[in-house]
This record gives sequence, structure tokens and C-alpha cells, in this order.
Amino acid sequence: MPKKRRNGGRSKKNRGHTQGVPCTHCGRIVPKDKAIKRYTVRNMVDASSLRDIKDNRAFENFSIPKLYTKLQYCISCGIHLRVVRVRNHEVRRSRAPPVRVFRKEEERKVVVAN
Repeated sequence: MPKKRRNGGRSKKNRGHTQGVPCTHCGRIVPKDKAIKRYTVRNMVDASSLRDIKDNRAFENFSIPKLYTKLQYCISCGIHLRVVRVRNHEVRRSRAPPVRVFRKEEERKVVVAN
């Protein structure tokens, strides 16, 4: 039978079994090495509330804490939520890391200034 992926969709090389982790979206138990993992850092409050808090704070150099979350998705939810995309046969064979998109600091400052 032909093989679809070189690694079988997992990063388990010489291990027999890996721990299961629950999917963040649906709760399905998926092997830890197969799960799609994303680490997000967000502000606890939205931008408009953050501005109000900064205007009315008692301590000048107080920083508002951030929310650090590790999201782990099963394959179905990762595709459904467009965290990962389905790729065709040629692109799937590519071993190069995906292109990372960085937003420039100048564009951010222009958006905040307006």
C-alpha cells in the first residue's frame, strides 16, 4: 500500500506509544506528537480597554499581564479552523519549513498613531 507521508503524520520516531492530549476545540484525545501545537501570547484586555486602564492607573510603570496559552488541535479541527491547510502531493513532499510572515514595526506604529 502506498505511503502518504514519510513520517506517517507523527513525530514519533522510535517510541512505541505517546501520551494523549485533548484537542482544544473539540476535546478529542489525540497523540501528543500528532497534535497541531500553537503557542499564543495575548493581552488580557482589548486595545480600547488597555488605553483606558493606562490613562487611569495609579502606578506609572505598571504593566498589564499577558495571557499565555498553548493550543493543541486534532487534525480535523486544525484543518477546519484553518490553522493548517491541505497541501497537494508535490508541496507535501517539500521538507523546507514554511515561510514565516513578520509584520514590520513601522507599519504597527503608523496604525497606532492614526
